[in-house]
Amino acid sequence: MTIRLSSDLASQILAHAAESPGEEVCGLLFGTVEEIVAIQPTRNIATDIATEFEIDTAALIAAHKAARSGGPPLIGFYHSHPNGVGVPSARDAAAAMAIMPVWIIVADRCVNIWLWTAAGFKANS
Repeated sequence: MTIRLSSDLASQILAHAAESPGEEVCGLLFGTVEEIVAIQPTRNIATDIATEFEIDTAALIAAHKAARSGGPPLIGFYHSHPNGVGVPSARDAAAAMAIMPVWIIVADRCVNIWLWTAAGFKANS
């Protein structure tokens, strides 16, 4: 399966990551597992933002409410890995099991799209 992401949205995600190169930035992904149609940068409320991310709860709740009111569905998250490794960490895998199927990891100025499946993360083809 290939998940489409426009070059404009990819540029927005890369710009967000470039704003804080030593910290994990994060945001929300909207659309379907076939196409990401919108993003929303959010505040990282994790204890150690240099090595982990946690989406701002208020933004997450607002996104779910907007989807219930006819907005695009929330399908996943994006975040950056300041260490330059664009693959999901063990922490990412543990969180993905219960949350959202589409994950973007920004590392080394590259956007890496991953889909969570029953067998674990699968790279976007």
